[in-house]
Amino acid sequence: MENFKIFDATEFKDVKEIIYYAAKKYSEQIAFVIKHKHEKEVSYENITYSKMLEDINKLGTAFFGMGLKGKRVAIIGKNRYEWVLTHLANLLGGIVSVPLDKDLQYGELESSLIRSKADCIVFDEKLTDKILEVRKNAKTNLKEYICMSEIEGFNSIKQLLQEGETLLKQGMKDYINTKIDENAMNILLFTSGTTAQSKAVMLSQRNIASNIYAMQCVEDIRSTDTNIAFLPFHHIFGSTCIVMMLASGVKNAFPDGLKYIKQNLNEYQVTLFVGVPVLIEAIYKTIMKEIEKQGKTKLIKVATVISNILLKLHIDIRRKIFKQIIDALGGKLRFVISGGAPADAKIAKGFNDLGIKTVQGYGLSETAPVIAAENDKFIRKGSVGIPMINDTIEIENPDENGIGEIKVKGPNVMLGYYEMPELTAKVIKDGWFYTGDLGYFDKDGVLYITGRNKNMIVLKNGKKVFPEEIETLVNRLPLVEECMVFGIQDQRDKSDYRIAVKIVYNKEEVKEKYPNISEEELYKIIWNEIKELNTTFPKYKHIQKMILTSEELIKTTTKKVKRQEEMAKILNS
Repeated sequence: MENFKIFDATEFKDVKEIIYYAAKKYSEQIAFVIKHKHEKEVSYENITYSKMLEDINKLGTAFFGMGLKGKRVAIIGKNRYEWVLTHLANLLGGIVSVPLDKDLQYGELESSLIRSKADCIVFDEKLTDKILEVRKNAKTNLKEYICMSEIEGFNSIKQLLQEGETLLKQGMKDYINTKIDENAMNILLFTSGTTAQSKAVMLSQRNIASNIYAMQCVEDIRSTDTNIAFLPFHHIFGSTCIVMMLASGVKNAFPDGLKYIKQNLNEYQVTLFVGVPVLIEAIYKTIMKEIEKQGKTKLIKVATVISNILLKLHIDIRRKIFKQIIDALGGKLRFVISGGAPADAKIAKGFNDLGIKTVQGYGLSETAPVIAAENDKFIRKGSVGIPMINDTIEIENPDENGIGEIKVKGPNVMLGYYEMPELTAKVIKDGWFYTGDLGYFDKDGVLYITGRNKNMIVLKNGKKVFPEEIETLVNRLPLVEECMVFGIQDQRDKSDYRIAVKIVYNKEEVKEKYPNISEEELYKIIWNEIKELNTTFPKYKHIQKMILTSEELIKTTTKKVKRQEEMAKILNS
């Protein structure tokens, strides 16, 4: 398919150009709204685009004053203004930004700081104990420790903003005048690998800027929008998306946590957000439960059929028919982008049926991140859309069904893995990045993902089973919280495999439906549902064994199942 533009966008070579452009164009518009809590009192502070740039330049100037020019600054903490401020201060001064996951165990945190050779760390006060431990052990390269809030014994962002302001008044312009090398490593990002040691991905500002331009060309992001930053900023999808929102003049708010999703959507009158499927599914399930409680399931089904028929006649009454549901989500929500993991097509369709446009994107940390996405013109059930405007995607060695490894070439492909030349050479060949994901294009050039190369189960008869495909269906069962599909060796024929599933049951759902049920009875009920499910797909894909547990699956901090660790646990039990 020929890549095409739907919306006009300005292409910039680096993030510094993007932020200066946004600060000028949207000068007095609100870039961030910050909630302050003092005991029971709540107040809101609005940061305009021009104020944001002032803050970036003050903080960056303070960094240069501390001797951090050309150095590496790690950032760790929840999504908040100080996080974005630090990241942008790094980028606009050519300082290497090292975003770290706030949920890292101490050993992983220390290892990441050592491996990244970070000179400074900016941290959330909730992580003070870990940071004190890091400082005490003195195994890292860290010279500076800065807290996002004001606490005793540490420099704070507030303090540095004041210092930066003083230095600027004294005529220190080194930071502001810094020329950016858009092709140099400016972000060092650790992947939340589902296997072994995480890899450190080297990204340039060109990688990020090119991806923001590509997204703006096809996604309907407006300067009148309000976004809530759900995706963690240490995740490349989260940090690239917040810069894309700023490039588009959007107002941004920060969530209080998963429990407060509905409250936050109402509070900030959110119009759009980018989230992982787990979050989007949680919102959808909340809506559906409410409909069920009110006894309106049939009514909604009929209304959906009618509105979809009218839609084919170009009459869109969805937001009128489903006004009550949309009002429960703040009344303004119009656009949801799902990424970070494969989404259930049924959920995306459910949102679109209500009149809340929901698209799915696909990408990796190594591609800064998006390489394909659905958009206004291409929303196709189960797909991840079409290649981004500046990317070329091909399927390597397709089988008889057109399925093969997805490879991509474009300006957003990483510089490589930090200090891992052999691994880099394995995944980047002749400018092509080999994703390790399997997929195919349909006749219209729309991309579908079938699973990870390393997760694929190849049966003796040559048939291929993609666990992710079956997992989507199993996860739809009401009693299932989550699951993992895998292959186990056939005891009668060691050269073959049988399909098995490990299921974590939904405690709340079980308690509500079967208050006094034994685990044995629950096993029978769910196993019968699995047998029923088996009838919907070919025999070679049938699940033949089930493990049932209430214990959560082992995951990365971005909620991807660590299959190797889970398999080791299964085999040792």
